[in-house]
Amino acid sequence: MTKKSKKKPSIITFCAHNDDQTIGAGGTIRKYANEGINAYTYIFSYGESSHPHLKPEVVVSMREKESLQAARVLGDEIHYLNLKEGKFTQLCDTKILEKIIKEKKPQKIFTHAPDDPHPDHRAVHKIVKDLLKKMDYKGDLYAFDVWNIFSLKTRDFPKLFVDVSDTYKIKIKALQKHKSQISSIISLGWNIFLKARVNGWNNNCKYAELFHKINFQNKNG
Repeated sequence: MTKKSKKKPSIITFCAHNDDQTIGAGGTIRKYANEGINAYTYIFSYGESSHPHLKPEVVVSMREKESLQAARVLGDEIHYLNLKEGKFTQLCDTKILEKIIKEKKPQKIFTHAPDDPHPDHRAVHKIVKDLLKKMDYKGDLYAFDVWNIFSLKTRDFPKLFVDVSDTYKIKIKALQKHKSQISSIISLGWNIFLKARVNGWNNNCKYAELFHKINFQNKNG
């Protein structure tokens, strides 16, 4: 992971845990990085509750190390907001997020789908969407799936297909860096592969990632 040039175009991904951006948008992040676009990822929590049998500080150190290794593969610059899982809505200081967005000036922002089964994922989506509406952000907001096979709520929203045929294997390599999450990754593996192939078929390529454009000015979006 290297520091980014502020003069280049940029994208930002906001996610709940440190493997979410890789699962939902890893191929796209690497593709944009290859094109010289600055990719920033802001992670709401360290995911310390993922291993309840270990001390939180041990889990934090382990997961941070893994995420830095994955970031070197994907080419994104990662930052932690260090919020407690399950408490994002109560603890998130949106002024910090607003400052980040104004400083980085991203053309696109990526985050979780509004109907992801994980409550922390849905919380991140709502926090980001509400903030962008308040800011009158002029860029685009896109949602990706993690735990849902497909999103019913966004099925009729405008779609963005990104051809990741050249970066799909890099995405998988980055995922493999999250060794502490290997059981979850294995359970999601078939879903990740199947979605990439189906989205590729719909985009006339081998592998693609699908995002839904969120109308954050619309309270029903």
